[in-house]
Amino acid sequence: MSLFEISDRAKKYQADLLEFMDAHVYPAEAVYHEQMRASGDPHFHPPIIEELKAEARGRGLGSASWC
Repeated sequence: MSLFEISDRAKKYQADLLEFMDAHVYPAEAVYHEQMRASGDPHFHPPIIEELKAEARGRGLGSASWC
């Protein structure tokens, strides 16, 4: 493997992340905006964020899973 070649592990992580974005994050954008609008607080932390974080962790995409 050369210095600039992407490892198989990194390729799998990238594919898993892109699938998660397509299946969960992009569809949740409307929910995020609705929860923000309904709160009336620009500093509100919408529940959809925690749901997405939990789903990501369950798929092994959490911050420490790839280190």
